[in-house]
Amino acid sequence: MQTDIHNNGTKTKAKRRSIVPVRERILVAAGDLFHKQGIRGVGVEAIAEAAKTNKMTLYRYFDSKDELIAEWVRGMISHKEAEWKDLNAKHAGDPQGLLQDWSRRTAAKLRAMEERGSAIGNALAELPDPDHPARRVIQEYKVRSHKRVVRLCKASGFQNPVLAANLFTMLLEGAHSCVQCVGMRQIGEHLVQLVDLMLENSRQQHVRPQYPTAL
Repeated sequence: MQTDIHNNGTKTKAKRRSIVPVRERILVAAGDLFHKQGIRGVGVEAIAEAAKTNKMTLYRYFDSKDELIAEWVRGMISHKEAEWKDLNAKHAGDPQGLLQDWSRRTAAKLRAMEERGSAIGNALAELPDPDHPARRVIQEYKVRSHKRVVRLCKASGFQNPVLAANLFTMLLEGAHSCVQCVGMRQIGEHLVQLVDLMLENSRQQHVRPQYPTAL
């Protein structure tokens, strides 16, 4: 009886693995290991083993570890871009409401985040080569995000939208680093308070907000 149960359990696990495409399994396994152990601390053998496959199969889908890293980064950025679209849809015509929601969503993530902090931020720190494909992907995303926040700050009535965008970026980027030493809940609460103070200050400047047609 126990043997039958064990065999059934093994078959179920194998069936679940077969349902999930191999490429996706590799990306999920790589992302989990990269985030927990660092990009440079993980080899392709460990990734293949965690994905329940082998190095030969891994290299069928990714020419190199660097390409795998870049594709993992693209997946994270795609998720973030989808979140920006959701924020824009929910706060059409309300740039300040969008910035507030952005800070609150970030704070909620900080409370649930592991001590390793931001996966994208950590990846950027571990990839000093300016020509690394993953680093280029991250930098391009950072530039797009900053321009987006500048437009939102201008629409929110900040007299110096570039300065305001820089402050917002430093607050949110810095919060991901601070969770590793200060505490997740405290940082999340303070982040929301600081963003609210900045938005209140912009309202007191009496600059009429002009919302952009597209972010």
